[in-house]
Amino acid sequence: MKTITLTKALCMLTILLLAAGCNGASENGKVTIQEPGSSITIIDDEQGDAGEPGISVVKIDAYKEVEISDWLDENTLIVAKENESLEEMPLEELAGHHPRSLYKYNLATKEYTLLKEEPNLNLGGAKLSPDHKYLLYAGNSLGDPSYEVLELDSLNSFKISGENIGNVGSAYWADQDTIVGAGYMNGAYISDTKGKATSLSELGQEALFIVRKVKDTVYYNTSSDNTLQALNLTTRDITSLDLPNVGGLYPSPDQNKILVLQYNGAKQTLSLADADGSNLKKIAEGVELGGISWSPDQRMIAYSMKGEENGASVSGLYVHDLLAGESTSIAVDVTNALTCWSPTGEQLVYTWWDGEQYNSSIVYLKSSLQ
Repeated sequence: MKTITLTKALCMLTILLLAAGCNGASENGKVTIQEPGSSITIIDDEQGDAGEPGISVVKIDAYKEVEISDWLDENTLIVAKENESLEEMPLEELAGHHPRSLYKYNLATKEYTLLKEEPNLNLGGAKLSPDHKYLLYAGNSLGDPSYEVLELDSLNSFKISGENIGNVGSAYWADQDTIVGAGYMNGAYISDTKGKATSLSELGQEALFIVRKVKDTVYYNTSSDNTLQALNLTTRDITSLDLPNVGGLYPSPDQNKILVLQYNGAKQTLSLADADGSNLKKIAEGVELGGISWSPDQRMIAYSMKGEENGASVSGLYVHDLLAGESTSIAVDVTNALTCWSPTGEQLVYTWWDGEQYNSSIVYLKSSLQ
C-alpha cells in the first residue's frame, strides 16, 4: 500500500473538494464527491485497506423482444420494441415484423408509454442527454442508420445533418447540449440538440473510426492510422496519445478517466487510463470484449468477454470493481451485449441481438461495501 502523510492527504482532499465546488466524504479508501443530485467516487487507493467488498447477484429479470437502452430514473426505462399498431415492415427481409418504436417502461406498473414511432423504420439505441431533456436515437430498416434527437417535453424530433457533412455515421452525447460523431463517409462533426451539425475541419476528410468528445478534447483515429489522437478545441492542436490499435473509447462520468479498448493480435484488451492516455492499467483481456459501461459513481465497470478456458470457448458478463481491484462474473453465455446502469448503480441492464429480436435482462446487484 502506498504511504501518504496526513498533511498531504488532507491537502489532496481539500484540492479535490475545492475543484469540485461541492461536499465530499472519505471512506474505505475512496473519496466521494457529492454534487446536486449525484455523486462521483474517486478511487484514492485501489490496493489499500478497503478489504474485499465483493459483488453478488440478487436476481436477474428477463425481458424478451425488448431493447432496454437507458434509465430515465430508478423505476423508468427507455426501451424499444415492436409496435403492433403500425403496419408490418414492407421489405421481404423484415416480413412478419412491425417497426420498433421508442417507449418509456415503468418497472412498477409494467406499463409502456409511447415516445416516438415512425412507419417502416426501426428505432433503437436511445441514449438520454446528461440532463435527461433529450433522447439521441438511431433509425434504420436494413441500410445504414440515421440519427435523430427527441425533445422529451415536446416530443419533437430533429435529424442530425449538416451542409458540409450530409448524413452522419455515428452519434454520441458529449454533454447535455452537444453531440459528436463521425460523418457518414468521412470527417467528423459537432451538433446541437436541434440537429444542426458543424464539420470539424481540423480532422480532415478521411474516414474516422472513433470520434468522442471529453471536455475540450476530441479523441479520434482514422481508418489508415488506428493510433488514438486528440484535438484540443481551445488551442486547435492535435497530439498523439501513443495508444495503437484502438477500437473503442469510454469516458468516465467525471470525464477525468478513459477506458480504452485495444486489439492485440487475436486478443482484445480493456485498460483504464488518465484522460491524456497515461497511467495505463489493464482491466480485462479476451478474444472478444464488449458491453463496456461505467457505473454512475464510476466505481464499477461492466463488460462482456469471450475467452478460452481449458481449451473451450467461454463467454460471460463481468463487473470490475475499481475499489477492490477485481472482476466478478455476473452472467454466463453472454456475448456482444450492450450494457447500461441504473442511476444508483444497483441494477445493470444487458441487451443482445439473437438474430431476430433484441432481448434484455436486468441484473440486481448487491455489494458488501456500499
